[in-house]
Amino acid sequence: MISARINYLATRYFDNTCTPAEKLELAEWISRQTDDAVLQQVLGDAWESHVPLIQMPDEMSDRIVAGMFGRTTGTVAVTGTSGAEVVPMRNRRKIWWAAAGLFLMGGIGMWAWQHQPAPAPVAESRQQRYKNEVMPGSNRAILTLADGSTIALDSAGNGLLGRQGAVKIIKQANGELAYIGNGNSEAMYNTMSTPRGGQYHLTLPDGTQVWLNAASSITYPAAFTGKERKVTVKGEAYFEVTPNAHMPFRVAAGNTEITVLGTRFNVNAYTEEPAIRTTLVDGTVSVAVGKISMMLRPRMQARVGKDNVLHVTENIDTDETIAWKNGFFQFTDADMPTVMRQIEKWYDVNVSYEGAIPEKSFGGGIQRSLPLTKVLGILEENGVKFKIEGKKIIVLK
Repeated sequence: MISARINYLATRYFDNTCTPAEKLELAEWISRQTDDAVLQQVLGDAWESHVPLIQMPDEMSDRIVAGMFGRTTGTVAVTGTSGAEVVPMRNRRKIWWAAAGLFLMGGIGMWAWQHQPAPAPVAESRQQRYKNEVMPGSNRAILTLADGSTIALDSAGNGLLGRQGAVKIIKQANGELAYIGNGNSEAMYNTMSTPRGGQYHLTLPDGTQVWLNAASSITYPAAFTGKERKVTVKGEAYFEVTPNAHMPFRVAAGNTEITVLGTRFNVNAYTEEPAIRTTLVDGTVSVAVGKISMMLRPRMQARVGKDNVLHVTENIDTDETIAWKNGFFQFTDADMPTVMRQIEKWYDVNVSYEGAIPEKSFGGGIQRSLPLTKVLGILEENGVKFKIEGKKIIVLK
């Protein structure tokens, strides 16, 4: 059965009142029909009630019908073909066939054009995708003193930067920070923080060496007094702790506390990472979460997730863990988000994905001193492409 909607559309088409959307709807319906009789009924009925403004010559209508349907209409002579003369009813059937043929060719052609797949975009070259360069991070940090005042360490001159009680804060010739002098009973806390695209090396008042990765901070007293040496870390830091059996060194990082006497270890406590990871290079440390604690031996890693559950893994590649401190990105079967989180922090950029995140894994080392285009060019060898727009990286499909 032919729907009233189709009859309505056919009538509007021949009356030239169809909207573009209605023409497309009718064309789609015609494209699905395989029965000439159905087409003849719908289009013929619509044409019969229509008075054409311009006649179609007989031979043209016959050619169209023969071309479209493989037969002719039985030509009847037509005279007086001027202007807007009304065509005799006996010829209307022939002319609607021709009109239907034209509609089929034009309408379905439009439908096919509207629905053809979009042409595949021309692949952009690497030079076109990398619209600008982004340089790597550098030694940059902000020192916040106990009174709330701040010092930009990368722009400060060498020498005395300030005092905290009896302790002098010195920027050394190599650009690193050191605390010199004896403390007193008053605890005066300082915070060193690195921005994205920054890193810094600090010597704590007890001689402990600390390297801060990008977007990290450490809070510590200007002088260690009492029975312990305690600091708080956010982000990532590598420690070489000065031994002192009478004053254990403690690091608070999120929900994890690390206790050491003298050792080398790395703490990764970025909030965007799934777990806080403490990796022991040498010596011994105790890692605790709540009332649960675990002693680590070299090449062991403790992971504490958001659920406060402690997991320990052995035979960790410590070279990979502290590669950042030695000037490298180092990956072993790292997925795309893991890699791009490191890129974001070191180059101070934001990463977005065009579509789904590529299921790729990466391995190997890359120098952190390279400009961003060089690093991405190396990563592209693994079958993924990037685009740089200002401070934004787009991972392409």
